[in-house]
Amino acid sequence: MASTRHFLTLLDFSPAELNAIIARAIAMKAEHRAGTDQRSFPGKVLGMIFAKSSTRTRVSFEAGMTQLGGHAMFLSPNDTQLGRGEPIEDSARVISSMVDIVMIRTFGHDIVETFAAHSSVPVINALTDDYHPCQLLADMQTYVEHRGSIAGKVVTWVGDGNNMAQSYINAARQFDFELRIACPEGYDPSPDLLTANRDRVSIVRDPLAAAAGANLVVTDVWASMGQEAEQQARETAFSGYQINAELMSHADADALYMHCLPAHRGEEISAELMDAADTVIWDEAENRLHAQKALMETLLLAAG
Repeated sequence: MASTRHFLTLLDFSPAELNAIIARAIAMKAEHRAGTDQRSFPGKVLGMIFAKSSTRTRVSFEAGMTQLGGHAMFLSPNDTQLGRGEPIEDSARVISSMVDIVMIRTFGHDIVETFAAHSSVPVINALTDDYHPCQLLADMQTYVEHRGSIAGKVVTWVGDGNNMAQSYINAARQFDFELRIACPEGYDPSPDLLTANRDRVSIVRDPLAAAAGANLVVTDVWASMGQEAEQQARETAFSGYQINAELMSHADADALYMHCLPAHRGEEISAELMDAADTVIWDEAENRLHAQKALMETLLLAAG
């Protein structure tokens, strides 16, 4: 089991491997649009374990595995022993003996780490409270499609220091860009992550200053899943931390802005930007499908 490759954070792949996945995702997107038959994994089964609700993650993985010729199996805590206290180690051993690849969307990052440690097949982190690496593959694919390489560019994160912000810290390291994080005090990402990447990641409290000359500006909802009770307090804390036309006017003239969705128009991003004709947010959402197909192909080929 030691040789089984997993994708729990962006650090599980080398920069060269990540760039190869992005290139493959772009190629697979073109193939898909051309009507090319991509069913190269007939009979393969993807186990999809969801402890958190989802739209884009479920649709993209399920559609993607079907397009690859395999089958995707939806598993929720309500329908399996995972929700009734079976140890993660036991579930991992059993599920991985019956499927070819697993994706997990859950709360604690330790859950996917424990599952992967006891799985005989590749495990993909489809979101935890700490990281959302699949979204970063889609975001990087989107930037490359519209602007070319992101290496050496400036990326500004505006909002909560959440799992997306922390994945952007890893992305800064792996894709070689500078990251400025604009968040109010008390909402910083992991101090250990910040320290480990201080050569290319900085906290800039003023969103307008953080956006100055940026090539990409990114945000997410102020209250993530499980934080709904904090919504009102967070609205107060994040007042002024909105991506809008004023903030984008400080960024590079060719800058893109992204949002992993779902979005709260008028909170973390203005309705004007969400509905703009030239937004890449919908490309970004679609690219979850193509980036994850390239990722699954890579892992399945590596697994033999």
